[in-house]
Amino acid sequence: MVLLGVVALTGCASSVTTDYDSSASFASYKTWAFAEKDASNDFMSLDSGRVEAAVKRELEQESMQEAPQNSADLLVSYRVEDAEKLESSGFTYGLGLGRGNFGFGVSTAPEVRQVKEGKLVVDLVDRQTERVIWSGISRRYLNERQSPEARSELIDEVVAAMFEKYPPL
Repeated sequence: MVLLGVVALTGCASSVTTDYDSSASFASYKTWAFAEKDASNDFMSLDSGRVEAAVKRELEQESMQEAPQNSADLLVSYRVEDAEKLESSGFTYGLGLGRGNFGFGVSTAPEVRQVKEGKLVVDLVDRQTERVIWSGISRRYLNERQSPEARSELIDEVVAAMFEKYPPL
């Protein structure tokens, strides 16, 4: 029973970290807009649409209003930071025989492959000062092998977890 409780608590570990500017007056921010996209990446990917929908939903729940970019209090910037990871199947097979002072064994190596992943970073930028005042960083990764449904669910979960910590108290 104790082991089950420990496993349950481990599963509840925070999937995000946040940081913020302690001198920012968060109560004064009422409106927001998405920041302009980088010119080298001016298309909107499927994940971009998922992130924007999740961020919009969370900011609306904070009673913040979307506004034109040139008049918004906050600009929302986000990116997926790429990382590559080695992933192992974990399955190996081995056989060993021996008798007396003699023996031999063989085994197979686990299948290892390189997988692209990305962690989501969301920044809230004060439009007037152009300073980041709050940042949310995912500790869970988007994986190229995830289904569209799994990616959408992960983005929704991560963005919701980020904005549970906004505004910072």
